[in-house]
Amino acid sequence: MHLLQSDFEDDYSLVGIHSTEEDYRLAYLINKHLKTKFIRFKQNLDFKGSDAEFPLFEYKDEQNFMNYYLINNKHIQYVNSNENGGLFGGSYTTTYYLIPEKKKIDFFLKIEGGDHENYIQEIVTNLKSINQIITSYPLELTKLKSKDHLIF
Repeated sequence: MHLLQSDFEDDYSLVGIHSTEEDYRLAYLINKHLKTKFIRFKQNLDFKGSDAEFPLFEYKDEQNFMNYYLINNKHIQYVNSNENGGLFGGSYTTTYYLIPEKKKIDFFLKIEGGDHENYIQEIVTNLKSINQIITSYPLELTKLKSKDHLIF
C-alpha cells in the first residue's frame, strides 16, 4: 500500500506589520495610502476551544483576482476576578496570539492570489511609507508552525 503524499503549496503570501495603531485605524491608513478598500469582516476569526477572537478586515480586488486580509495578531482578554478576594483576586489580562511564534508582530496582511515576489515587495515598500507603521516585511510561510491559523 502506498501513502499519498501531498505537497500543497501555500496559495497566499504573508506580510508582518509592526504598528501601535488600533486595527480599524490601520485599515483606514492602508486604504488611504494604498488605494484599497478594506472593510470590517462581519465575524471575527476565532477557534474552537479558545476564547480569543481576532478582528478581520477584508479587501477583494476583483480586477486582479486577489483577496487581502488584515488580521490582528493579538487578542487581549480582560478578566475581572473578584470572586477570589484573597491575595490573587482582582482584574488581570490574558494575551492570545494568532501566530504565537511571531509575538512581536502586531498585524498580518494575508494576500491571496498574488504570488509575484516583486509585487509583495512593492506592497511592503508602500506600507513602510505610512508614518504610523514602524516596519513591515514579507514572511516565509514554511517557517511558521501555526500557519494553519491563517486558513479561513
